[in-house]
Order: sequence, then structure tokens, then C-alpha cells
Amino acid sequence: MRDLRIVFMGTPDFAVAILDALVKAKFNVVGVITASDKPAGRGQKIAESAVKKYALENKLNILQPTNLKSDEFIKELESLNANLQIVVAFRMLPKVVWKMPKYGTFNLHASLLPDYRGAAPINWAIINGETKTGVTTFFIDEKIDTGNIIIQKEVEIGNTETVGELHDKLMNIGSELVVETVKQIEQNSVKTFKQSEIDEKPAPKIYSDTCKINWNDSLNNIYNLIRGLNPYPAAWTTLINNNEEIKVKIYDVKKENIEHNFKTGTLITSKQEIKVSVTNGFLIINSLQLAGKRKMESKNLLNGFTFSENAIMQ
Repeated sequence: MRDLRIVFMGTPDFAVAILDALVKAKFNVVGVITASDKPAGRGQKIAESAVKKYALENKLNILQPTNLKSDEFIKELESLNANLQIVVAFRMLPKVVWKMPKYGTFNLHASLLPDYRGAAPINWAIINGETKTGVTTFFIDEKIDTGNIIIQKEVEIGNTETVGELHDKLMNIGSELVVETVKQIEQNSVKTFKQSEIDEKPAPKIYSDTCKINWNDSLNNIYNLIRGLNPYPAAWTTLINNNEEIKVKIYDVKKENIEHNFKTGTLITSKQEIKVSVTNGFLIINSLQLAGKRKMESKNLLNGFTFSENAIMQ
């Protein structure tokens, strides 16, 4: 049995769940590396990462390097005398860092590699209409998400599942997978396998243009885009209402497959419902957010907002 000294690297809530699982499993976490504190929100108050907040609460040793290649950071990292590093939702590591520990550096990725390498695997799996995804642990090498795979676990994606729901599901399963991976490394029983170099389904970073709805697309594609971005960063469109252009974020939606003669993007509203016409049906909007307003259910918006007869989404 190996005596492990672990350094954990991560930043968002997804990483917190994995770090918590390691702590609860009584593994020896000798250091936590996370992003530097940054101004955030309207008030630009200095904000700490979710991982830092957790580490402070649990009295873990914290490092927040701005430069992962700096001599100062490398010396600090070496002084921890770690023999295993675990990376979850962090940034790309220089070779001098990931090669440092005796038993390697492994990463948890929220897809079934080699599919969906990149920054946004959970979003893209839903946007592309996948019915399954999963989590993978693998040893880091020179390229992004290409190293030898340790363990994978497959997860089904529900027909109506949003990226928020799938995120939480993968976070919980990923926590179990990381603990299982660490136990294998501890027992020196790891058996890795090489992953394919073919990158047929990439998962690049999500930008604002990615989130813009194309109402000329199919009903299924629009539906998948919206749920693949719900709740964050949210799909958006422009509402043309009485010659006014209003940016609208769209969240919960339902599909209605039905033939019609409405122009694409036409809004059909009642006292309870907002529908948008697309080529092969309607998209029923259950919740949305107008620019400068809070997110609300459609029926609540309809109580105080008037749509013109020729209102359209584009």
C-alpha cells in the first residue's frame, strides 16, 4: 500500500464536490491549488473561488499562483513533497508541474474520452443531442485531454435533461470515480489504456455567438441548444416588439411537433403561454429573462408585458 500525499487543483463548484469526496475518504491532501481571487459582479468585489472557500473551511493548505511556471511556485509545490496530483476543472499545466509527482498527475474529465475533449464537454453533449456521456479519469500528458485512460463510467442523458442537471449528476459520479482511481493508485493496481487520437466530437469553449438561437434551425436542434445552455450561460435571441429590439435569454422550454403556416420566429401568446414558430413545430417557452429584468416564468411576464401582434424572435 502506497502512502499518498495529494495535491488537488481545481476552481469551480464541480471541483469542490470531488475535493470533498477525497477529504471524506480520509486521503492526505497536502495542498490545494486554485485560481487567484478576482473582482466579480456589479460591485467588482474581490471573490474567492469555490475551491478556495472549501479549502479555508477545512483548513487545507492553499496556493494561488498567477504563473504556473514561476520559480517561486515550483519551489512551493516541491516543498509539499506530494507524490500524486489530481486536476479537476483547472487550467492547462506546464510539463514541469504535471511531471513532478512520483505517481503522476491525473485529471477528471466530464465526458467519455476521446469524445468531447475541451472546455465545455457537458454543454456540447446536450447541444449535439447525445443520449449518453460519462466521466473519465486519465493521466495528463503534453496535449489537452489525450492521456492514457484509467477508468470511465457511462451516464445516460435524459430527453429533457438540462446542462445544470447533467452537471450535478456527473459531479456526483465523478466524485466516486476519483476516489476509486486514487484507491487503485494507492494499491498500485492501475491498468491504463491508450485513447484514440481522433477528435471527432470537440467541446470548445462556449462564447456568446455559440448561444445565439437560429430560429431557422430544426425544432430538435433549437431545443437541444437551449437545454444545453440552461441555466448557464443561457441561450439568447432578439425580440422585435413594436420596433424595439430586446435581448432575451431563454431557459425552460418544451417542444410541440405540429404542422403550421407561421413565419419562422413568429410569437404566439395567450394569457398563460408564449410559443415561437419554427420550421417543424413550436417551441413553448416556460421561463425567460428580458434584458435588465430578472428571470421569470412566462405566465408571470405575460401579466405585465404586452407583445405586439407582429412580435418576432430573430
